[in-house]
Amino acid sequence: MEPEELNVGVLGAGQIAQAAHFVACRKAANVRLYAICDAAEDLLDRMVAVHQPVTAFTSYEQMLGDPKVDAVVVAVADQFHVPLAIKALEAGKHVLVEKPVATTVEDAEALAAAAELHQRVVLVGHEKRYDPGIAFARDFIRGEIGELIALKHWYCDSTYRYPMTDAVQPLVESGQGVLRPPGDPKADRRRYLVLGHGSHLLDTARYLGGPITAIRARLSTRGETYCWFLETEFENGCLGQLDLTIAVRMDWWEGFQVYGENGSVLGKVFNPWYLRSAEVQCFSVKDRQFHQPLGEDADVFRLQIEEFAHMIRTGEPGRGSTATDGVASVRGMVAIAHAVESGDWVRLAEVDGGL
Repeated sequence: MEPEELNVGVLGAGQIAQAAHFVACRKAANVRLYAICDAAEDLLDRMVAVHQPVTAFTSYEQMLGDPKVDAVVVAVADQFHVPLAIKALEAGKHVLVEKPVATTVEDAEALAAAAELHQRVVLVGHEKRYDPGIAFARDFIRGEIGELIALKHWYCDSTYRYPMTDAVQPLVESGQGVLRPPGDPKADRRRYLVLGHGSHLLDTARYLGGPITAIRARLSTRGETYCWFLETEFENGCLGQLDLTIAVRMDWWEGFQVYGENGSVLGKVFNPWYLRSAEVQCFSVKDRQFHQPLGEDADVFRLQIEEFAHMIRTGEPGRGSTATDGVASVRGMVAIAHAVESGDWVRLAEVDGGL
């Protein structure tokens, strides 16, 4: 048994914190929402009233200086992820940082190096790894179907996504004096979509199929839709086809097919805010049967923070996306951008820079 709850401070009181991290920390069995930090005092006051942390800060430095804070959730704009996560590591805190972990390869590598230097747990917020259906599929792939032949994975946001998510998410509050990065991060639509959605596509593909070594990409921008079709080369020789489309004129469409020498796996993944387990069918030639988990607990954000705390307390590895996984995700996103421009294969190990 773990001796006590982990004291977590959440940096940022914006949409992702309100919709996911505050509630996850409050529900987690081994975590206490110890602190909330945000520069917008009016927003901070409202979040404190709702979520009842032990304490609150308008200064990040003051929160990091509190010896009772064990770990920090960095839930702010993408451009702030790496410098603020490194500050936490330098203060001796463990870090769960939202995806994408960084916007350049060099920044992602700097965070991975800092995690190694300070010997602290760093997880990247690719919460889909905690979907019970996806986790079951991953374990089945590793244990039952032998050598991988091919993997298809598609991630297609819906034009009706916001009416759907508005119905299930809490009403997101805003405040005066919120710190934002310079310019408009959404102005470059192609870059914004790859960072926000491509990071999930690549991490789930890697989680199921293993490391990706090269990417070839095509992009269509018809009908105000961005559609990337990717060919991927996996380190284990598996063939890969990935589809990132934002957005389709239908329901949310996400899933995967994996073919192996001794079986196959089919998966349908639901809009993440439904907190509904993926439906997977895993067939093994060994018993000539399909295997399908119930996935009764699919609160992926709570499962993520609980495992984060468990890893810190025990030193045991987990399912989560580590800082090294985060580097691979950023390399993949940069490779997609380069491959669209060149029309040729791009090897992930050779890319640098950012989107």
